[in-house]
Amino acid sequence: MAKDSLLQILSLKSVESTQNYLKELLRENRVRTPYAVVADIQTAGIGSRGNSWMGLEGNLFLSFAISINDLPSDLKIESSSIYFGYLLKETLTELGSKVWLKWPNDFYIEDKKIGGMITHAIKDTLVCGVGLNLKTSPSGFARLDRDISRDELLEHYFSKLQKLVSWKQVFSKYELEFNCNKNFFTHSQDKKISLNNVALQSDGSIISNGERIFSLR
Repeated sequence: MAKDSLLQILSLKSVESTQNYLKELLRENRVRTPYAVVADIQTAGIGSRGNSWMGLEGNLFLSFAISINDLPSDLKIESSSIYFGYLLKETLTELGSKVWLKWPNDFYIEDKKIGGMITHAIKDTLVCGVGLNLKTSPSGFARLDRDISRDELLEHYFSKLQKLVSWKQVFSKYELEFNCNKNFFTHSQDKKISLNNVALQSDGSIISNGERIFSLR
């Protein structure tokens, strides 16, 4: 997000998917980056690997678009979910949460998932979608461990994005916390992979049994 760019935010009461809505606006050239869409309720949210994300009222449903030309020059596009996810994790930490980021794109409180981030490139634009249980959570999930309003979170998060932190700076901090992943799994091409014995690489990928795997989410 270029420092001299003014982020526009569209706030909706209800939408099927903030991500699909924003993608359509971009395809029709109706908006210019940087641009964000946030909704009070999301009825058909998109999660990782084609899964749905339940849209309970009071939680965060956000998608934002940034020109790829405005991304840090040392960031591999395949690791965008880690980059933007960690900056959101860091924002939440600064607001008092004990959230951590599971490789490559899930937000956790202890051993329970509270949200996630997915990123997609559309031509020269990166679209990031975020779902986060701020107030309520469905069975099997958890909610944020601090009472933080959506507007407060967005104000702090977008302010952080405006600083154009390098990938190297983000990775140096994420690397120190990577051991939180050791009791968890990830998926690659429908394969379940233990994160216990993988080696994290400086570009955000992991090496598992000699195979390099990027997040691609």
